Amino acid sequence: RVCFAASMASPSSPLVLRLLAASASVSRRAGSIIRDISTRKDVGIVLKGGRSDDPQTEADRTAQRCIISSLKHQFPSVTIIGEEDIENTPDQSLLHTDLDEDILKHTLPDNLQADGSDVVVWVDPLDGTSEFTAGFWNNVTVLIGIAVRGEAACGVIHQPFFGMSPDNPNPSSPPGRTCWGIKGVGAYGFSYTAPSDPARRSIASTRTHSTVLVKDTIEALKPTEQVHVGGAGCKVLMLLEGQVDVYAFASPGTSKWDTCAGQAMLEAVGGQLTDISGNRYRYTGDVRKKNTRGVLATLKADHAELVGLVPDSVKLGLSN
Repeated sequence: RVCFAASMASPSSPLVLRLLAASASVSRRAGSIIRDISTRKDVGIVLKGGRSDDPQTEADRTAQRCIISSLKHQFPSVTIIGEEDIENTPDQSLLHTDLDEDILKHTLPDNLQADGSDVVVWVDPLDGTSEFTAGFWNNVTVLIGIAVRGEAACGVIHQPFFGMSPDNPNPSSPPGRTCWGIKGVGAYGFSYTAPSDPARRSIASTRTHSTVLVKDTIEALKPTEQVHVGGAGCKVLMLLEGQVDVYAFASPGTSKWDTCAGQAMLEAVGGQLTDISGNRYRYTGDVRKKNTRGVLATLKADHAELVGLVPDSVKLGLSN
């Protein structure tokens, strides 16, 4: 659906703000595509690199084509990098050019004013593909991160199945939720609830990709509880909502498209997302795509203290 009123109402808005407004809107369209494909008996699974732990489905492929076609159509000077190694030829049938008018009402900080050559968009069209195929729908997100001069600046995390479950595929209210943030402005679409026990240290970590380094790190961080969930986007949302206190993954198993949106949203509300040694990730177009030194993310917890608890053997293991 093309909303000419929204597209025509905002040419004076800064490029990055319009790009975020377009990203939030197209994430909803991608979410609709994912829900539609989830109803098929055959979701078109292929194994990337022949690895059983890295599947790709028709939902991943079509959602990425929709997002990249739509954003490239509106912002041709911006670099857009998607997770899926597919031909991203423009597809008019998937073109979506609505802008989220609520986002356009905000004021972009001066340090995020930029032209297209300074901006890189990182797209994970379906974060949590293994969870998608296994029916863990609440773990599935669409991630669109916007970097300005290499820094995570804005992010969109859309949950296609929010309000749904395999047991309740037809909820009474429209499914899906879109959360977004701008560094220096704030993050929206969710609410934070403080834990009833201030001493709680609840750690979210991988559902399916555990290793010795992952286990050693979790043990060293001394959790009061562990939550095993899939998808980087889902774990960041759990942090933002206060469901967990730490997201720790001492593994090179995530990439820039997994973390750019979440890093921007956490930093927008005072949180942090770094590598396991406390170094912030950068998101220039030529950067290494793999997060080879793992992920450590917090909102209210003492990030530096947690970095100090990570064993040197883990930090060394991820630096090699």
